[in-house]
Amino acid sequence: MILRRAAAPAAALSVMAFFGAYAVTGSNGIFALGDYKQQIAARELRFQQLDQRRTMLRNRVALLDPRHANPDLVDELVRKELNVAHPDEVIVPLK
Repeated sequence: MILRRAAAPAAALSVMAFFGAYAVTGSNGIFALGDYKQQIAARELRFQQLDQRRTMLRNRVALLDPRHANPDLVDELVRKELNVAHPDEVIVPLK
């Protein structure tokens, strides 16, 4: 008789203990908080790098605007992509 009355509270305590332990040690628990903070810091650093790259690319695109292209940048890109040079220039391979 005593065991029957204690079964429901014991089951409830077991379920609460399970969920409490999972809240602390589970994949989204308190122990995982430090790992999440490390991931956020790494992703913020990567975001800053990508943002700097985007700013650099945005600047290059602005310099290549057909209405007012930067002649030096256009010359550099043509030489690089088409592999051309003036007859009086000396080419020094870097490889």
